[in-house]
Amino acid sequence: MLSNLANKILEKQPITKSDALIIAKSEDCSEVNNYKISPLLELFLVANKIREAFRGNSVEMCAIVNAKSGGCTEDCSYCAQSSRHSTNITTYPLIKKEIVIEKAKEARDKGVKRFCIVTSGRKIGRNELKEISLMIKEIKKLGLLPCATLGLLNRDELLYLKDNGLIRYHHNLETSERFFPEICSSHTYYDKLKTIEAAKSVGLSVCSGGIFGMGETWEDRIDMALDLRNLDIDSVPINFLIPIKGTKLSNIEPMHPFEALKIISLYKLILPEKDIRICAGRVQVLKEFHPLIFMAGADSILTGNYLTTIGRTYEDDLILIDQLGLKVNK
Repeated sequence: MLSNLANKILEKQPITKSDALIIAKSEDCSEVNNYKISPLLELFLVANKIREAFRGNSVEMCAIVNAKSGGCTEDCSYCAQSSRHSTNITTYPLIKKEIVIEKAKEARDKGVKRFCIVTSGRKIGRNELKEISLMIKEIKKLGLLPCATLGLLNRDELLYLKDNGLIRYHHNLETSERFFPEICSSHTYYDKLKTIEAAKSVGLSVCSGGIFGMGETWEDRIDMALDLRNLDIDSVPINFLIPIKGTKLSNIEPMHPFEALKIISLYKLILPEKDIRICAGRVQVLKEFHPLIFMAGADSILTGNYLTTIGRTYEDDLILIDQLGLKVNK
């Protein structure tokens, strides 16, 4: 079946939901934490073949700056930055432009192509919007592609950012429409769709994906992938839940590394021409299996630290990419 699906995908014929469900429910996992290697390796080989066909031998690296931390009014059950959770993160208002530019220069010098300004909260205010627009202009002057994650912005706000140099807007769906009310009640899945559609309407590239391991089903994972395909999203960040003490999901057991790798492969099959970008949780969840992300179909990574958790250093990621015979797309 997999070889037939691979040929279908290489001919640019999208796979169906039923195809994806068959792969998701295949016999590679007979019971929890007991994965059969052979079927998974076949899946990885197919995903890697598709990655090479559509993306070649290159890997794109992006980095972020946590420009405003904590104090968020929303109730997302996974998030350490929600004011409704008792976590020990450092909170601060929007940082100065000079700090953002310093971090952007460091990322650029390490081979990063995209640099994203991330703020906590439902959305930024008018004054913050103006300050961030100045940051975006400076980031673009450095030769980087500016990206921003600033919450539920409207069309006028997004157009203003685009006019000031923004290339891409990042706004995760997080999970499927069915499961979304289980992880957030302070805004809706439709609110997220409106923001994404507004970003696309002004000509911005869009980066949108989600978090896996929050209690969702395989069907939820596939439904989100199909929504992203229908939205024609350019970049799809895959995050694996890092249970943080004080959040509502603090007691969830991290997923098995092979389940995480299987998600990557399945997303490459459903979204073959899009960047499958591995972000938060790749170190904590994948552990020693982390280098397999590229064989499983990934072609992009978020490097450096994340928002409130530690990632991998630029140097370590560059060494890994080189050792695997891949090249950084600058």
